[in-house]
Amino acid sequence: MRKCNEARRTIWGSAGLAAGIALAAQPAIGADTTSMQNQIDELQREVTSLKDTVKAPDSVVHLAGYGSAGFSSRKSDSTFQVFSFSPIFHYQYKDLMLMQAELEMGYNEDGSTETVLEYASLNLIMNDHAVLVAGQFLSPIGQFRQNLHPAWINKLPSKPLGFADGGAAPLTETGVEVRGGFTPGGHGLNYALYVGNGPKLVDNAGELEVETEGNSSDANKNKTVGGRIGYLPLHNLEIGVSAAAGKANLPGEDNRNYRVYDVDFAFQPAVVELRGEYVQTKVDSLAGSAIPDEHTWKAWYVQASHKFAPSRWEAVLRYGKFTPPEKSQELKQWAAGLNYLFASNVIGKLSYEKNDGPVGSVDDENRFVAQLAYGF
Repeated sequence: MRKCNEARRTIWGSAGLAAGIALAAQPAIGADTTSMQNQIDELQREVTSLKDTVKAPDSVVHLAGYGSAGFSSRKSDSTFQVFSFSPIFHYQYKDLMLMQAELEMGYNEDGSTETVLEYASLNLIMNDHAVLVAGQFLSPIGQFRQNLHPAWINKLPSKPLGFADGGAAPLTETGVEVRGGFTPGGHGLNYALYVGNGPKLVDNAGELEVETEGNSSDANKNKTVGGRIGYLPLHNLEIGVSAAAGKANLPGEDNRNYRVYDVDFAFQPAVVELRGEYVQTKVDSLAGSAIPDEHTWKAWYVQASHKFAPSRWEAVLRYGKFTPPEKSQELKQWAAGLNYLFASNVIGKLSYEKNDGPVGSVDDENRFVAQLAYGF
């Protein structure tokens, strides 16, 4: 890097000298200009030669990420939501290797600070159509989790029901993945295929839960295989199909079949954006288990948004539903929002949620939510 800086200073100094000579060399009447012109040509050749010695560095470091702060109010409480910060680090070597990692930083309810490694992976660029990913990565199942969940991209302050922690959709996976895209016949086709450790089952006070975050170990020695294929029949329409299958078990028990299915779409005609997703996670029954019954989690949402061009205002409407194994805990939600885009990566949001959940619970209370989000 020091050599590059010295070369740049030499270039700029030589260029300045050449420009000064050129300006000062306005010849007097009858003067011989041939010698002066030769000197200028020589300096220009020297500048060109020095420029060729300055090359782009092999390694590039880049910092990205997002942050948000908000406020929510419902019948039982009103709370200023503390600032969350998620820096994303990129380290790239030529056009061959990219290392990326995201940290999620925030506060717990008791005021303590929590830092979580959201994902960290090595990405080997094999060719124009395939990248090999190894480590912990965002689950390629569906569309929302891998592409839309950051606060400055999500058009509403809250995530769709069932697409956050403890929902129906996988969040991250630990393993290896191959992803890329093609344009057969002029149509877009993208894919992501992976093999990973898969989920763990947890006994939470007699209720079976699936850990939706990638695990660093595989207790049952059976890998989960899955992926997503996205097809773009039109430039403004994408339809995606995802699936995953593997084994999962409670500690000390036999394995059960674990399966995930997902369908998503995104359509953007003219000034309206429409999108939606359906996901189902299923764990088979197991005789003799502490929790023997089959368990199924389902979640889906549809969303429409419209930007009032040329203004910076945007309206959003979303309906979602989450059905856990215990049907009495089913949740439904209408969410209507109004956004103001201070910039393409700075967005203020105000929304009202009409919630329908178990009677007497906070999930059954309607609420107002405000959020300011920034992506960098």
